[in-house]
Amino acid sequence: MTDTISRNWPAPAKLNLFLHVNGRREDGYHELQTLFQFVDHGDTMDFKVTDKPELILHSDMAELVPDSDNLILKAAKSLKEASGYSGGAEIWLTKILPMGGGLGGGSSDAATVLVALNALWQTGLTKQQLAAIGLKLGADVPVFINGLAALAEGVGEKLETVTPAEPWYLVIHPKVHVCTKAVFQDPDLPRNTPKLTLNSLMSNPWQNDCEKLVAERYPQVANALAWLIEYAPSRMTGTGACVFGSFDTQQNALNALAEMPAEFDAFVAKGINISPLEQRLRQL
Repeated sequence: MTDTISRNWPAPAKLNLFLHVNGRREDGYHELQTLFQFVDHGDTMDFKVTDKPELILHSDMAELVPDSDNLILKAAKSLKEASGYSGGAEIWLTKILPMGGGLGGGSSDAATVLVALNALWQTGLTKQQLAAIGLKLGADVPVFINGLAALAEGVGEKLETVTPAEPWYLVIHPKVHVCTKAVFQDPDLPRNTPKLTLNSLMSNPWQNDCEKLVAERYPQVANALAWLIEYAPSRMTGTGACVFGSFDTQQNALNALAEMPAEFDAFVAKGINISPLEQRLRQL
């Protein structure tokens, strides 16, 4: 047993630089093409490996998310079951990413648990094995485990590494929670964007097929987009609610942030193609 706490494992946010909905499958899931990039901003976690089998989560999220629904505990339990590991862990979560924001916070947390405990427990699973566990927890989990900016297809599980530019982003949270499930079930969601080749996707103008619908349903999202588009090329990420604008320099992004109306929350972060989690893993 060890009393050592392994600190500062990052669970970074992601942005969908574009999101195309190509169709709906018979199982109800949607066929997508989307480009994931990470930013150097997100939740952090500390871990303590224990001899006892219990998994204990310390966070201020318990009032919002019961343990039975918590992706962090589900991920740790899934890794224990897949690997046959007999011990347990204590996990401390510092949560800064908004829920229902389209930044992948819950999926990123789950991925960090799988990657960190696989290393700390020395369970020896490959990234492919971890991604298979992660996919059962959420469609975005594998991209966080993979740790590299990627074009995702299918329901988000088929990944192809890409290296888009790494600008600075101003990311705005309009202080509204958007339910992903509700967006994908909405009859007005466009579902007929043709599938494109990687070259076409990277060279055509980028769009988010969910953006118009979400902006109509949530005026706060429409207001954030209308404000941000005056400063930079801007889109919504995922199914919202967050919107982002890209800037050539950190200072330009900070200058826009200084002008932002008080009705929004926001942060400035750098786009990065190798995730902070992957960088942390490489330091081990």
